[in-house]
Amino acid sequence: MSGGEAREHYASLVGEFARAWERGLPGAMAEVFTVEGVLVPSPFDAPVMGRSAIAQYWREVPLEQGDVSFRFGEIFVAGPWFSTEFKCAFRRLRTGDDMEITGGMFCETSGGKISEMRMYWHRARTGGR
Repeated sequence: MSGGEAREHYASLVGEFARAWERGLPGAMAEVFTVEGVLVPSPFDAPVMGRSAIAQYWREVPLEQGDVSFRFGEIFVAGPWFSTEFKCAFRRLRTGDDMEITGGMFCETSGGKISEMRMYWHRARTGGR
């Protein structure tokens, strides 16, 4: 895969992940990962191992977040690895608070899917009640 093809493919993976997050579909979020994929949600969290465990990790999204908007920046490619910055805004359903997560994701791929995703982010309240 050429650099441009890889960038386009990796952007489509992040796009699928983003649309699933926006729609509150944890299983679809996990589908961008290999079956044995690994998610490291933050530098302070233990790795989540396997696609089904990754779906389980995201299970609270539809219960806790509404009006989700996920955007990402340029995809930087180095062979089977890629990275991008992202911004995810949402409303906490329980409190009505508007929240924003800004961060970066660093991914390794295998067989056209993400085999490992490491996320670094900051969450802040931006408004609401």
